[in-house]
Amino acid sequence: MKTLSSRSQATNSIGQQLPVPVQRPRRLRLSPALRDLVRETRLTPAQLIAPIFVRHGHNLRVAIRSMPGQYQLSPDQAAQEAKQLAECGIRAVLLFGIPARKDACGSENADPDGIVPQAIQAIKAAVPGMVVISDMCFCEYTDHGHCGVLNTPDHSDFQPQLGEGYLLNDATLSLLAEASVVHARAGADIIAPSGMIDGMVATIRAALDAAGFTHTSIMSYAAKYASAFYGPFRDAAESPPKFGDRSQYQMDPANAREAIREVDLDVAEGADILMVKPALAYLDIIRQVRDRHTLPLAAYQVSGEYSMVKAAALQGWLDEQRIALETLTAIRRAGADMIITYWAKEAAEWLD
Repeated sequence: MKTLSSRSQATNSIGQQLPVPVQRPRRLRLSPALRDLVRETRLTPAQLIAPIFVRHGHNLRVAIRSMPGQYQLSPDQAAQEAKQLAECGIRAVLLFGIPARKDACGSENADPDGIVPQAIQAIKAAVPGMVVISDMCFCEYTDHGHCGVLNTPDHSDFQPQLGEGYLLNDATLSLLAEASVVHARAGADIIAPSGMIDGMVATIRAALDAAGFTHTSIMSYAAKYASAFYGPFRDAAESPPKFGDRSQYQMDPANAREAIREVDLDVAEGADILMVKPALAYLDIIRQVRDRHTLPLAAYQVSGEYSMVKAAALQGWLDEQRIALETLTAIRRAGADMIITYWAKEAAEWLD
């Protein structure tokens, strides 16, 4: 039997023998089949959720300038999109509504004939097995662009000590409860509260249960940061705030321990699925949540993550497919069970 000393060894420029590696990890990278065999993290279309922006009308596909390849769709077109997604192996969509009218309390969000209930019904009629998730927030529906009821002197819940323009927490909770029941009645499988309003999960759970929707799940935006990565989304959803920003209720990007506190609260309040948003700049938060909780965990690869890669790819500066799949894999590797991504359809095709 050969010994280590008898093996063929390399020498350096002055004839000294160099040590021969005994451990050779490259052995398992020799071929595509071997690399696939030992791959630790799997990415499949069934783990992807496609966001869809819906607006009133018929046969509409309105291109979103800041998000190449994404569109605002009328309900009939949203149903067609859902069919195509299902054919690619994608089994869930997340709906964002663009209302016909906006007002101070976002009343169309709770209208049974509003845009999201229309889209839910159209998608369910076209693809009954599609999981339809309704984003539950008010920023798209309010004329001020914030995620609920504002503190103003003419409002019954006005609190002078908070100042005008402050987002009223408990007054917003009642609106979330009402709209969630409307969307569940239209056929939503999951309600996804996204405003980071204190108590939102408990309030929505109680409202759904009282209305007989004990089977309707809640996917909580449990750790949602006040991120600059949301810019293109506000163009897509026509929801930029008319003043200030959302740091008053979304999380400080510098905080990690606070994220765990937020997640723990939502678990205690009855969330069925947790979410971290954004994804790529918060992989550490995804990992911490995964290590702490056993509930299914979603991560949202947001509009800025998508658009900056799209813009660079259009300039020929990078390979969009490789970057997209690499980032999606990184999010899965960090611990996410499912990923909301604007690349859902393309990624499914690339994986196939």
